[in-house]
Amino acid sequence: MMRAVEDALQSMSARTGSLDALARLLSQATQQRAVAVGGYVNEVSRSAIGVRGISNKAQLGDMVMIRCDDRLQPAEVVRLEQTRVLVKPFDDRVMPPLGTPVFPEGPFRIAPSPQWKGRVIDALGQPLDDKGLLPAGAQAIAVDCPAPLAMNRSRVEKGLRCGVNVVDVFVPICFGQRMGIFAGSGVGKSTLLAMMTKAADFDTVVLALTGERGREVRDMLEDTMAGKLEKTIAVIATGDESPMMRRLAPNTATAIAEYFRDRGDNVLLIVDSITRFAHAAREIAIAAGEPPVSRGYPPSVFSQLPRLLERAGPGRVGEGTITGIYAVLVDGDDHNDPVSDAIRGTLDGHIVLDRGIAAQGRFPAVDILGSISRLAQHNWTPEQAKLATSLRGLVSRFEETRDLRMIGAYQAGSDPLIDQAVNLVPRIYGAMQQTPTSPPSLDPYSDLAMALRPKEAS
Repeated sequence: MMRAVEDALQSMSARTGSLDALARLLSQATQQRAVAVGGYVNEVSRSAIGVRGISNKAQLGDMVMIRCDDRLQPAEVVRLEQTRVLVKPFDDRVMPPLGTPVFPEGPFRIAPSPQWKGRVIDALGQPLDDKGLLPAGAQAIAVDCPAPLAMNRSRVEKGLRCGVNVVDVFVPICFGQRMGIFAGSGVGKSTLLAMMTKAADFDTVVLALTGERGREVRDMLEDTMAGKLEKTIAVIATGDESPMMRRLAPNTATAIAEYFRDRGDNVLLIVDSITRFAHAAREIAIAAGEPPVSRGYPPSVFSQLPRLLERAGPGRVGEGTITGIYAVLVDGDDHNDPVSDAIRGTLDGHIVLDRGIAAQGRFPAVDILGSISRLAQHNWTPEQAKLATSLRGLVSRFEETRDLRMIGAYQAGSDPLIDQAVNLVPRIYGAMQQTPTSPPSLDPYSDLAMALRPKEAS
């Protein structure tokens, strides 16, 4: 009997020792995990912040949280090294002291919802209006995700009317097409974009104002887009915000557009302007130590541009479309600068605004001869294609002989085609003029036919 009791006590003692050992192992694992997850600031500069302790826990592009003044400030990993990482805060006023704790959070995600329509948010998905918190959707999605595979996408085949006569006649757009509006500053890019948002064929409009003046935000939302805000989501990152916010805003807007496209909506995505996205990407890449190679632009800028632009377009078969309209600010009116050239080669067409046309008081100041839509054949009927081609020929002849006619070197009757151009082209220009207060044109060809109708003799 005594032997059995002693054996039982020894067994209990062994089990107690095992439990104690297990508790010690769990405690050590917990302490090691807590130490490994967090890092600390060891270098601070105006361009970036150095962090030690998270090199094996973070990836390039991940978000981290910096505990600064009892608040968590978001930042992004812009460079990875063996012993440290470089992060750049989304608020460039954040200057944490050395030793400040930093915690990795993984890729930045948002959870869009249909209730986001009619709201104004920042690049991080936080509301900027006074309508309360944004309801979260059922699934969080990464703001930087790859475009659909080329062979899985549906084809672009259906035309649309944007309501701007000169665009609908000479550079028509299709659902799922990506167009660029190229112009220098002050020529009317933002105004033309606002006019195109009035198109009635879209279920959802996503507007990204990137690097624009703060004054323009309410002007565009409350004046130009009045009556369309119930189906619009505006993502705002004004010019005074950090380059991190200005680079993130188009990605956030594109992720929202992809969410609605996957639900079957025809989405209009407007980015004003994609050039300032490139400027912000340049600042971040240089801060990360990347060398500039082409007019001050590092190589990564030219890989980020097509990756962002390719996300717009048609979705998979059975899904909706994203029709992308991108404003391109042409630096110094040089249409062959590296960013403009890279964007033009990626998009499905371009609309060129000319400063000389704007100086003549013709708005929208579209250069008809310099603009092209690579998918116009899906929008035009054969008769419309023939008409647009013949009108382009008249405009070309009219502009080629402008100087000749101005000095009186051309005599009427010498060339019937020039005489026809002199008679018709000013009326074509008149029919193409519109302002933001003009109602969208339902039939641009009918408006053009009325303008070209012979005037009755009085």
